[in-house]
Amino acid sequence: MTATEQTEARPRGTRLPRRARRNQLLGAAQEVFVRAGYHAAAMDDIAERAGVSKPVLYQHFPGKLDLYLALLDQHCEALNQAVRNALESTSDNKQRVAATMDAYFAYVEDEGGAFRLVFESDLTNEPAVRDRVDQVSLDCAEAVSEVITEDTNLPPAQSMLLAVGLCGMAQITARYWLSSGQPIPRDAASKLISSLSWRGIAGFPLQG
Repeated sequence: MTATEQTEARPRGTRLPRRARRNQLLGAAQEVFVRAGYHAAAMDDIAERAGVSKPVLYQHFPGKLDLYLALLDQHCEALNQAVRNALESTSDNKQRVAATMDAYFAYVEDEGGAFRLVFESDLTNEPAVRDRVDQVSLDCAEAVSEVITEDTNLPPAQSMLLAVGLCGMAQITARYWLSSGQPIPRDAASKLISSLSWRGIAGFPLQG
């Protein structure tokens, strides 16, 4: 569910089940944090965007950092799951590379801009934030590394280094593509980077 879908058409005072209210608040928070950054965002702004009173917001999230971390957890998990889904979508390694690269491009293209909380946060000096950002990068690389080790029989340390390189290239190029105004369609952009990635990783022979 996008941030807009979570927050639209919710007049102040509407009673919602707790989970639905929480999702609505997260959607409103995402819009405010993406637009203003953590430091400039105010709980008043988030409550107003969600159409609730501040006491209702504080019933779900004791403070701004708690709200930010909950949102960060949600979107870190979304990226991790997208990468794992891409790896599991096919047994053809060339297509796996293409699907994984496209997972990053799709992640940064999402209209909610949640990737900015993960990759461009203005709160990386906060240990809890830094730990989550580092962990999702590590989790994605480990997922890729497992496939590399299984297919090539390379030692885990070598597979992990290759995986970090592949994921880093996917993330940086996808963010550059978006920030440069998407000069070429997403499909063409992700295919270009997957072609570069495949030419490199395909040089390691399959075991056996």
